[in-house]
Amino acid sequence: MRNLNQFADMTTGVVYIHASPVALCPHVEWALSSTLDASADLEWSPQNAETGRMRATVDWTGPVGTAARLASALREWPGLAFEITEDPSDGVDGERFSHVPGLGLWRGSTSANGDVMIGEMQLRALMDAQPDSAGLAAELDAVLGTAWDDALENYRMGGAGADVTWLHRQVG
Repeated sequence: MRNLNQFADMTTGVVYIHASPVALCPHVEWALSSTLDASADLEWSPQNAETGRMRATVDWTGPVGTAARLASALREWPGLAFEITEDPSDGVDGERFSHVPGLGLWRGSTSANGDVMIGEMQLRALMDAQPDSAGLAAELDAVLGTAWDDALENYRMGGAGADVTWLHRQVG
């Protein structure tokens, strides 16, 4: 019989630094290294969507909840545009964090294919709070992170061909 309290200890994910001022790049590497207890020697490349900005991508392996810790560490710099994903694992939904200057930080639960999931109770609360369909549509856009997706799409396209770095946390 399977233990119903069985949850994954480790998971994987990706950090996408979409746009960073050049001077901030070493600080980003330090934040990633200290959060993951592993050296983050990122391969930085120019962000073609915004002159003077750099981009980097790193795949990571670490304990469940690492994406939230990474987002907390990186959001300290308001001029940084980034996304962090955490893959779903046994008993735990995935997550996506998006940060855009001027919008701040957004978080959503994700399914196995990366779709943002909205729970039943959250949907019911939104429907109860909105008297018309326009209000509900605006609230659903907020919950789905539409403004963040729209703001980051140019950066996502500007990174075609960028190198990916692997970063694994040492578990002792």
